[in-house]
Amino acid sequence: MVIRYLLVLTAAVLTAQTDWRTWSGGNDGNRYSPLTQITKANVSKLKVAWEYHSGDGDARGRTMMQCTPLVIGGVLYATTPTLMAVALDAATGKEIWRFDPVEVKTRGVNRGVMYWESGADKRILYSAGIYLFALDAKTGKLVEGFGVGGRIDMTKELDREPAGAFSGATTPGVVYKDLVIMGSSVGEGPRTSAPGHIRAFDVRTGKRRWIFHTIPHPGEVGYETWPKDAWKSIGGANNWGGMSLDEKRGVVYVSLGSPAFDFYGGDRVGDNLFGNAIVALDASTGKRIWHYQTLHHDIWDWDLPANPNLIRWNGKDALAQITKQGFVFVLDRETGKPLLPVEERPFPASTMPGEVASKTQPIPLKPPPFSPQTFEPSDLTPEVQAQITKQLADLKNDGLYVPPSRQGSVVLPGTLGGGLWGGAAWDPSGVLYVNSQTVASIHKLIDAPAGAGYPYSLNGYTKIRDEKGNPGSKPPWGLLTAINLNKGDFVWQKVFGKSDVTTRDVGTENMGGPAVTANGLLFIGATRDEMFRAYDSKTGAVLFETKLPAGGYATPAIYSVNGKQYVVIACGGGGRMTTKSGDGYVAFALP
Repeated sequence: MVIRYLLVLTAAVLTAQTDWRTWSGGNDGNRYSPLTQITKANVSKLKVAWEYHSGDGDARGRTMMQCTPLVIGGVLYATTPTLMAVALDAATGKEIWRFDPVEVKTRGVNRGVMYWESGADKRILYSAGIYLFALDAKTGKLVEGFGVGGRIDMTKELDREPAGAFSGATTPGVVYKDLVIMGSSVGEGPRTSAPGHIRAFDVRTGKRRWIFHTIPHPGEVGYETWPKDAWKSIGGANNWGGMSLDEKRGVVYVSLGSPAFDFYGGDRVGDNLFGNAIVALDASTGKRIWHYQTLHHDIWDWDLPANPNLIRWNGKDALAQITKQGFVFVLDRETGKPLLPVEERPFPASTMPGEVASKTQPIPLKPPPFSPQTFEPSDLTPEVQAQITKQLADLKNDGLYVPPSRQGSVVLPGTLGGGLWGGAAWDPSGVLYVNSQTVASIHKLIDAPAGAGYPYSLNGYTKIRDEKGNPGSKPPWGLLTAINLNKGDFVWQKVFGKSDVTTRDVGTENMGGPAVTANGLLFIGATRDEMFRAYDSKTGAVLFETKLPAGGYATPAIYSVNGKQYVVIACGGGGRMTTKSGDGYVAFALP
């Protein structure tokens, strides 16, 4: 009996090591693989092992793919540009099945799928449009007993009337026992946003089992940080960047975004819990254990963009949370207290009628910001510098946390970061790896149209660019940083990506994230130059690079089938990067 138990346990451990079981590698969010077949010595020999094309991309750049596949038991599960779900043979790329959510009719974003099994019942759960679908993992057919005909309408059961505002999910939730715990993507405009409440659904039936109100109802913790009855009309404070799960503790850690409207909060005066907060919830009940707010009363659209990394910090269980501003908050996983020093610093008041900006904001003293926070005009050429300087002539350029105004202000990092939804990778040696971009935004408020029901609108999501479309910020425009969190210092920081506009090493805009291996390799696509690279994680040296068929604006997955190690990445291009679109997954392996 003991021998049989050990054999079963060994098989389970080996499976966990060879699979990529969640969109971020594991429930800890660390994008880490223990596989070691590909080494620093042989990584330069990587070749394309297989390539899959779904056939539903738009070559004009209007589709994108941000999905990190799951690989479980030799089968790869992923999504396509039009949000179909597919299962592929992970060793060959051959399609096994395809599910088309015909009622969705969208080219939206999906960053991955979820997997659950109990005995012979194996399911893929994923979001497209406003629906959460449950599919038979073997056949791709809808599981009819889940929700209504195999799907849940995410706009319903939000504990608020009227219901119906858009609520979907771009990023997977987490599966805990027989629950699927979901965040959401919601509208961000004035009076058009659903609340971003966290919900757990029965993975078998689709019935809602619990809800955590991210905009508190009367009698709940945080209600006093909003105006009376704000929960009835204010939306946002949603988890669109993902969450992480400590299975042993039974705790889910949720990173939340800003309340809506993003740039004016005169109707939501107060700190606005649980906007821009990390919240620890009992995964079985949804009960709040602790929270930590990284930004009070957000009026800059600086959502927490990615799930936290569950790490060990100097021998203690901790989490690390990256932000769009380029900060890393390191918190005790049990209490939510900062483990590296954080200081509440004063910042300017708002000049807008009715707006009450927070007097202070929390600023981590360690590690230093991994992305620039002070805007300087591009010095690509004297002509470009003069052009950008002219654009700034009438704008405030005073650094972080200058409230939006009629005059307008320069915001760096911009609304896309800094830190990105691709998240960070964690090496158990104590190092966090994160990519970032340096693209500034302009925040300028204008009067809302007559009869709109709200006072102000944003004058467009304007980025500061030169006349050729290049970022107007002083290079580098892309960075890749390794941070020793035990010490709170950088190990290295490298310019990330190659630009074709100059021979200078200026980097590129980037979207996607890194994955790291046990033997010192870091794999990442993400850059606008459409390259895929492997770095020495100890030094930041590039050990391998190759051109992808389209931009790899996703995070890679690392897995093994029949003793052979693979690295796979979605090549979808398009989207905000404005490069050509693709419809493929490319897997690399040693010959």
